[in-house]
Amino acid sequence: MKEGYEEMQNNIGSNQMIVIDDLYKYFDQIKAVNGVNIQVKRGEVVVIVGPSGSGKSTVLRCINHLEVPTQGAVYIDGVHLEEKGTDINAVRAEVGMVFQQFNLFPHLTVLENVTIAQKLVRKRDKAEAERIGMEQLARVGIPEKANAYPRQLSGGQQQRVAIARALAMNPKVMLFDEPTSALDPEMIKEVLDVMLDLAKVGMTMVVVTHEMGFARSAADRVVFMDEGQIIEVASPEDLYNNPQHDRTKLFLSKILSH
Repeated sequence: MKEGYEEMQNNIGSNQMIVIDDLYKYFDQIKAVNGVNIQVKRGEVVVIVGPSGSGKSTVLRCINHLEVPTQGAVYIDGVHLEEKGTDINAVRAEVGMVFQQFNLFPHLTVLENVTIAQKLVRKRDKAEAERIGMEQLARVGIPEKANAYPRQLSGGQQQRVAIARALAMNPKVMLFDEPTSALDPEMIKEVLDVMLDLAKVGMTMVVVTHEMGFARSAADRVVFMDEGQIIEVASPEDLYNNPQHDRTKLFLSKILSH
């Protein structure tokens, strides 16, 4: 395997922001991820779709090293996460992640939620952190909520705060793990619109979602996973209009009919 890692390291061009090489992740006897290979270029938006339990979120969590691969390698901007001596926290600081749940501190204001990691990790002083925090709250359309508390916000607004918090760290990559699945239907669009804007300005993004309209609008490529494996990779138009595999066709027939 080491030879494969070294070959992959040599093949990583400056244009590859994320490289996932022969990734396996087991939980006891469950093969959650079973030999996945993905490369994501700088500025590319890759959307991962598939049925529940297909391994999508586990792949995302391995990119951010929230899960340690059982086997295989993950590279972020040329840094091999599994290599001895890699500072995982330094790499993780370059990767913004937005989860299904908003994970905001309920006792902090919106602005405090957006500035706390900046001060702790980026070592910014209060004034700079607040300036950047306000810029990002404006970017996601809720600067007027800076002094509110999470309980005073809708679910969509809380998720936009979570996105602003991640963006305030100036990440190289943004990961989204089903960011709209916990939202009421009328709040989904406001979050997807923020994500679409990020895609348009060239943010490197990997998104796990069931929002097929977002995938059609924003994705450069769509990855369809099932049972821990990649079944098909294509542009949104090709995947939706001309899927090549029966499992893809079955999945799309179910999800696009709703």
